[in-house]
Amino acid sequence: MGFDSRLVTLFPDPRGYEQDICLHLPFIDFAPTRVLKRWVSDPQKMKIVNTMPRPDSIPIVWQPHTRLEKILVSLRDGLWRSKIERAIRRYHLDQYDVYHLDGGLGLYRNALFIKMMKARGAQIICCYTGSDLRTRGVIADIDRLADVNVTVEYDHTRLHPDIHFVFFPFDTTPFNVHHHHNNERPVRIGHAPTNRAAKGSDIIIPVLQTLSETDSVEMILIEGLTYKQALQKKNQCDIFVDQLGELGYGINSLEALAMGIPVCTCLVPGFSQDYPDHPFIEVNAENLQHELKQLIHNPRRRINQGLKGKGWLQKFHNAVDVVGKIHHLAGINL
Repeated sequence: MGFDSRLVTLFPDPRGYEQDICLHLPFIDFAPTRVLKRWVSDPQKMKIVNTMPRPDSIPIVWQPHTRLEKILVSLRDGLWRSKIERAIRRYHLDQYDVYHLDGGLGLYRNALFIKMMKARGAQIICCYTGSDLRTRGVIADIDRLADVNVTVEYDHTRLHPDIHFVFFPFDTTPFNVHHHHNNERPVRIGHAPTNRAAKGSDIIIPVLQTLSETDSVEMILIEGLTYKQALQKKNQCDIFVDQLGELGYGINSLEALAMGIPVCTCLVPGFSQDYPDHPFIEVNAENLQHELKQLIHNPRRRINQGLKGKGWLQKFHNAVDVVGKIHHLAGINL
């Protein structure tokens, strides 16, 4: 789109995603840190579920659960400061016009850097993904500074009084439609749980195992792989099952649609009413096996559903259109 844009990440992801500026901050993807969090953080925020929260008030606001957590978070910010300040100087990170905060987080847990950028006239966009608003909640000082809040999670619109839903911006150009939809070999059904509890895998996997025993089906479980490896396995699938529950489809679904693979997934209540032309085969614990059988024995339907999905993805998840909408909501005229 012609903008001078940089992506700043705090630490390298073990799945091998492409990086721009990585700060390599310590104490994030670190076993002792995970143990400490179980001791000092709110245990309710550590639970991984596939249902929508129903909080007493919205938005949920993050606060230290214990005095020790408050001390540890402050200590961590202090330990990070030298690395962060060096990166700010090296990459001129304090000279940008717009700061798009993934998960509504700044470089520190406090809003120090974001407050300074706001004071010099920069615009602040908070974009919420995943379980940000469901478990952790907003950082109060940053929430007050935001020019606009957007979310790529349809259910988040019920968790913040001032937030706009946008489709996840997705680039389809690296993906090719595969042509494996035939009955000359077992139908390959994929499932890729990053976290089994969040995906409803305890129901999905037994169903796929049963189908592999009763029908000409091969289960492709995509788990614990690098991003590149995961995409290679996904491209072998004829059908993809994303998740069950109440939280709707994720990026796994988008990747499958980009490959022309029909996707079975749950949807957030209300999504089908707002977007009736969606390409997803909506499933739950009761109908999953039945819906899969309909696809297994109908290769023509698999092809048609996959092509419909690719077209819908290009229309609604087009990255340039989505970013343009976010900029419009924020009143950005660049």
